[in-house]
Amino acid sequence: MLEAQGGSHGCERSSCIRSRASSAGEMLEVRPGLFLGGAAAIEELDHLREAGITAVLTVDSEEPDIKARAGFEGLRSLFVPALDKPETDLLSHLDRHAGVSRSVAVMTAFMMKTDQLTFEEAYENLQTVKPEAKMNEGFEWQLKLYQAMGYEVDTSSAIYKQYRLQKVTEKYPELQNLPQELFAVDPSAISQGFKDGILYKCRKCRRSLFRSSSILDHNEGSGPIAFAHKRMTPSFMLTTGSQAQCTSYFIEPVQWMESTLLGVMDGQLLCPKCNAKLGSFNWYGEQCSCGRWITPAFQIHKNRVDEMKVLPVLGSQIRKI
Repeated sequence: MLEAQGGSHGCERSSCIRSRASSAGEMLEVRPGLFLGGAAAIEELDHLREAGITAVLTVDSEEPDIKARAGFEGLRSLFVPALDKPETDLLSHLDRHAGVSRSVAVMTAFMMKTDQLTFEEAYENLQTVKPEAKMNEGFEWQLKLYQAMGYEVDTSSAIYKQYRLQKVTEKYPELQNLPQELFAVDPSAISQGFKDGILYKCRKCRRSLFRSSSILDHNEGSGPIAFAHKRMTPSFMLTTGSQAQCTSYFIEPVQWMESTLLGVMDGQLLCPKCNAKLGSFNWYGEQCSCGRWITPAFQIHKNRVDEMKVLPVLGSQIRKI
């Protein structure tokens, strides 16, 4: 993204997304002070000087060597490594910024955030300027998640946690070495510091297992009709209006699960203290009792845990819910 002095929409004046896949000599002004440019156009010093460019955002597989070139003194630059593939993680980088697929996706996100537009509105606006602008389905999905989070990458939200889990499943097919940031802190390892909330304990031995902030909420599925292929009951006798309640919590993985998850795609989740069966996990996903498919799935049955209310200051439990 190129920025120049004087500006609107939070830019100093001009901005441009650079991608090797953009048209060679083309630099289009999408908004006042916001440009979408191809590699050849952006590497031309005269083009940058004429537009008053002061900053460049490059979304590409290779970092350009623009700072080493004469005439770029004072130019700010940011490089985001990204392949033009559906599985590429762009969402995690969006709040670092304020074409073709990659550059179009970042430009669309910028317009969404700046003008508070829906994904569809921003994408259509960009295509009025650049009709051939396209992005792959993976980037479309990520921008819709960005919209659902309110145009902020909220790493504590259930939406982002579920997204990260899915990305990890794609990136680590062997699951031999999972990043530590994937796991929520084991509540039994912390004696103090709990905020007001809910703590979930093993019903058998009372060992603390997870906090309410680790629960990944999901929209209810279609109920019994979602399981029609598994039942003897004729499907026409199952109505979509009869909703089945969720009998399990689907949560982010917690530190005590790590040794169980490594190297296998599915299995049981047992209490780390008494070995009581709590639920199951499957990196490919499991179906909730409500009919919704969750991927990946770390499922704890509600009848195997107790909910405990936590005092906001002292951290002591006051009652079972």
